[in-house]
Amino acid sequence: MSLFQTRSSPYFYFSTDNGRTIKSEMADSKVDTISRLAQWRIENSGPCSYKKSDPFKVGIWNWYLSIEKNRCLCIRLFPEPSRASKEQSPIAKFVIRVSNAGAYNRRPYISPVHERLLRTSEDFICPVDSSAFHGRLIIDVEFLDLKICPLNGGEASSIWPGDGTMRSLSTQGILRCLSRMLDEAIHADVTIHTADGTLSAHKAILSASSPVFQSMFHHDLMEKESSTIYIEDMTLESCMTLLSYLYGTITQEDFWKHRGSLLGAANKYDIAALKDACEESLLEDINTMNVLERMQEAWLYQLNKLKKGCLTYLFDFGKIYDVRDEIGDFFRHADKELMVEMFQEVLTVWKPV
Repeated sequence: MSLFQTRSSPYFYFSTDNGRTIKSEMADSKVDTISRLAQWRIENSGPCSYKKSDPFKVGIWNWYLSIEKNRCLCIRLFPEPSRASKEQSPIAKFVIRVSNAGAYNRRPYISPVHERLLRTSEDFICPVDSSAFHGRLIIDVEFLDLKICPLNGGEASSIWPGDGTMRSLSTQGILRCLSRMLDEAIHADVTIHTADGTLSAHKAILSASSPVFQSMFHHDLMEKESSTIYIEDMTLESCMTLLSYLYGTITQEDFWKHRGSLLGAANKYDIAALKDACEESLLEDINTMNVLERMQEAWLYQLNKLKKGCLTYLFDFGKIYDVRDEIGDFFRHADKELMVEMFQEVLTVWKPV
C-alpha cells in the first residue's frame, strides 16, 4: 500500500496492491487565528508526507499553509486562488515559527522576517531542517503587515488602519477649521495644565466629547469658576494627542504612539469611543513582548475583549511558555482575581496526556 496526496486536495489517497484507491480526509488541517497570528497544529507530520491546511482568513484574503517533508521540511504560504487575490495580490510581511508540540525544552525554529508578493504556492517556500522536528508540529505565522499590490503598478498600501480611518466621519473642511481652533487657540475659553506645560481648548468641544468634562463646566466646581483643568497625569504631548482626537484631527502615528495614555484618559473621562478604539488597537498587535502588560491593562480598565484575547494567545496558542521568564514577576504584582481567572483558563485548555 502506498500513500499520496494531491496539492489541490485536502485528502490523503491510499493506493492498495490491487490498484484500488481509497480517499481519507485529513484530521489536522484546521488553522486557528487570533489578531495577526495563524497557528497550524499537525498531529503527525510523518517521515515522508505532504499536508495542506484548510483555508484561514487574515486580512481580506483566505490563506493556505502546506508542508512537504522529505530531506527537509518545506513550508509554503499562499493565498487562495480567487478574484481578490488576482486583482488585489497581497504583499505579506511575516515571520514563521516551527516547534514540536509538548517539547518545551527544545528550541523552536524562527525564520527571519519575510516580505513577499504572494500569488501562488510557488512564490514562497521556507525550508527547515526536518531532523529537528517530527511527530506533532506547531507552525505559527505572524503577519506583521499586509499590503495590496495594485494591478496598474502604483504604490502598495497596507490594509490595516491608516490616517483615513480616524477621519472618516467628518469632512476635510470641518476638520481644517477644528484644527485651526486647536492649534491657534481661536476663542479658546479653558486652560489645561499638564505635567509639563499648558494647553488651550474649548469648553464646548470638551463637554460634547466627555460627560465628565461636561459635569465640570455645568456645576459650580473649580473648573467652571477658573476655566482651568488640571490633567497632571499626562504629558503635554500626550494631552495634545487627546485633544487632537476630540477635535477629530488625530493621526494614526500619534494614536499608536500615545494609545496607552489615551486609554487611561478615555477611562478617566468616560470617552467610550476612544476607549473602544484603544482596546481594538491593543488587540491587533499582541505578541510575547507585550502580552502580560496588555493583560494588566485589560484588567485595570475592564477591557473584556482584550483580556480574552490575551488569555487565548497565552493558553490556547501555547505562548505562555514563551514568557516563562517574565511570568513570575507578573504574578508577584498581579491582582489576585486576575490570577484566579488565569488559573481557570489553564484548567480549561489543559488536557492530560
